[in-house]
Amino acid sequence: MEAELAALAAAGATALVQQMVTDGWGSVRDRVVAVFSRGQDEEVVQGELEESRADLVAARDADDEDAAADVQASWRVRLRRALRDDPQAAAELRALLDELSPRSTTPTTPTTLTVHNTVSGGTSGVVVQGGTFSGGQTFGESSPRT
Repeated sequence: MEAELAALAAAGATALVQQMVTDGWGSVRDRVVAVFSRGQDEEVVQGELEESRADLVAARDADDEDAAADVQASWRVRLRRALRDDPQAAAELRALLDELSPRSTTPTTPTTLTVHNTVSGGTSGVVVQGGTFSGGQTFGESSPRT
């Protein structure tokens, strides 16, 4: 169960930090405040989120990847604690992540594919395997186009 909470906290922190720099930040912030404000002042949580957002924007403006990673890491730790302390928070965070996930409109395809090819016949030549060729491939000597 701890590994599941750690994975959920990591996914939540990643999504949270990504949303901090989007136009939809206000509504996401309000949802996160609801998850974290149990027993706390909502304004304090909102202030912490906005402070993190300002740190993240400054880090990105300065191309400081370490500082941006620190923002994400701090929210990952905080989410993990919240999830451990409040089982209801896990359900709320999953629901929020589901809403933030881009919906795929294409059918799912396998992520792995095994291909076996056999080339035989004793002749020399070129063997090409690929999914898509955009044209312009030349093998051997090319002749000028007229």
